[in-house]
Amino acid sequence: MLRRILQDLVEGEIDLDEAERLVRLDAIEEVEHSVLDIGREARTGLPEAVLGEGKSVESFAEATVTMAEARGRVLATRVSREQLEAARAEVPEGFDVEWHPTARALTLQSEPAKGRGTVGVVTGGTSDENAAEEARVTADFLGCSTLSSYDVGVAGIHRLLPPLRDMVEEGVDAVVVAAGREGALPTFVAGLVDAPVIGLPTSNGYGYGGDGEAALMGMLQSCSVLAVVNIDAGFTAGAFAAQVARE
Repeated sequence: MLRRILQDLVEGEIDLDEAERLVRLDAIEEVEHSVLDIGREARTGLPEAVLGEGKSVESFAEATVTMAEARGRVLATRVSREQLEAARAEVPEGFDVEWHPTARALTLQSEPAKGRGTVGVVTGGTSDENAAEEARVTADFLGCSTLSSYDVGVAGIHRLLPPLRDMVEEGVDAVVVAAGREGALPTFVAGLVDAPVIGLPTSNGYGYGGDGEAALMGMLQSCSVLAVVNIDAGFTAGAFAAQVARE
């Protein structure tokens, strides 16, 4: 839409005031209980995602479909089965619908983003896969190639080296490392690869420092250089990795 407005301005179809008015209208779309930031991708390079958590089935479906129609594609996260079915029933023709059950993510696309950059995703254990898959789906949605290797944590560190070697050989531009418990894996990975590492603490572990708190604190105290996102923040980790990979 923005490109069409600028083209009309260049060709004299509209004047500057009209172009400004249309850009403002293009930036925000109001639906019931939601104000969608349609223009976010043009400003920041990252589109707004629709968070399913906390939304009613109806408002989720309307927000998701509206964003898809306005931008040609949309990513929705933390989606329930009821929300999924409601959105599916409203999807217009010409959109590919893909449900990612482990990530609890939904993508609607009339055409995928153009590929650029490669992101690796690693987990300490299988219990970290939900957050890791949210990160992987996000990076993939943003046009990156993705490589993943799960259940290769420090308790059996010999499992990590072969897949990590493969990622290095493939030239990954960034690596998301999801881990719970004490959160040691990102520190280890960051000491072995020359790509930026994003630590993704997950809400696994129990007792003192449980629910991801020890993992978060451990990653923040890392002696290796790495970035750290919040507990279970797979979307943030994947989006940040994609930003790095696309540079």
